[in-house]
Amino acid sequence: MPLPQQRDPEATRRQLAPWLARRMPQARDLAITNLAPPAATGFSNDTLLFDLEWTEDGRARRQGMVVRIEPSGFTVFPAYDVGQQFRIMQRLGETTDVPVPPMYWLEERTAVLGARFFVMGRVEGRIPPDNPPYHAAGWMTEIVPAARAALWWDGLEVLARIHRLDWRRLGFDFLAHGTPGLDAQLDYYARYLAWAAGGRPEPVIEAGLAWLRRHRPADEPLGLCWGDARIGNMIFAGARCRAVLDWEMATLGNPEQDLAWWLFLDRHHSEGIGIERLAGLPGREETVARYEELMGRPVRHLDYYEVFAAFRFAVIMCRLWQLLIAYGAVPADADPQASNIPARLLAGMLGR
Repeated sequence: MPLPQQRDPEATRRQLAPWLARRMPQARDLAITNLAPPAATGFSNDTLLFDLEWTEDGRARRQGMVVRIEPSGFTVFPAYDVGQQFRIMQRLGETTDVPVPPMYWLEERTAVLGARFFVMGRVEGRIPPDNPPYHAAGWMTEIVPAARAALWWDGLEVLARIHRLDWRRLGFDFLAHGTPGLDAQLDYYARYLAWAAGGRPEPVIEAGLAWLRRHRPADEPLGLCWGDARIGNMIFAGARCRAVLDWEMATLGNPEQDLAWWLFLDRHHSEGIGIERLAGLPGREETVARYEELMGRPVRHLDYYEVFAAFRFAVIMCRLWQLLIAYGAVPADADPQASNIPARLLAGMLGR
């Protein structure tokens, strides 16, 4: 489903062109062409692709670009910070071997497009789709099992590369809003649930939160966590990950939560919608074993973090249900709990 709010491409082009021209004083005859939303995009941001054309030193230049605009109106998350996302990817690109798009400019004023935004380079390649999920349709169903396995393993290697980073040395302490760690995340998602539910009882999700608080592991390590860690947020050229996208859920925590999210989202996209996983994609045990090998340490609390993944995704879907109602995609009296697939999976994990 596309984003409910669509920007006027022509108006955006007129607003963005002079802003880009001021940041590229060496450019002549600058023009924005082919400005349009991507074929598939998420709910949590406003994304537009375009080609930037200009003349420099007598030579015609052309560069594929992406502008990501902070959402206005109905938002998926309680707060959204494009500046933080820009700084994460900029730092990764400048100081690590984690593949991210080239980050060009951040605009923190709202006067240009009506919201804060950043511009980055477009990375060519393919993204495993979410709608419909890659297990059900799309290019992932058309490649051979060995190619799927190679893609999965390369994505997992990049995930481990993120988790091996020394976040303190690299200056990611700006992600430590207050005291970082699991308690802070549970408190955040408790507030998120109250906001998303809007007073409506959510017994399964509330039970999940209570379980997570009761079974919270002690002495958890802190690492850089991507947050929305999954192959559907990676751009692939063949089996090679060319870029890691969507850092709005990034935090400091036990990196096992990213591995759990990776596994749970794949489960959601198969078992959750009642279809089989694609042949060739490695299973849970193989994936965990390879991750432990890449990290050089055992995974200790994966079962806990898989419940945490189901809980978080259920909270997000609780909020998305309100979006679907707000834009008339579902009747106002429809049962949100019957349609919350992560909550149904969470109920099974909790034995409900």
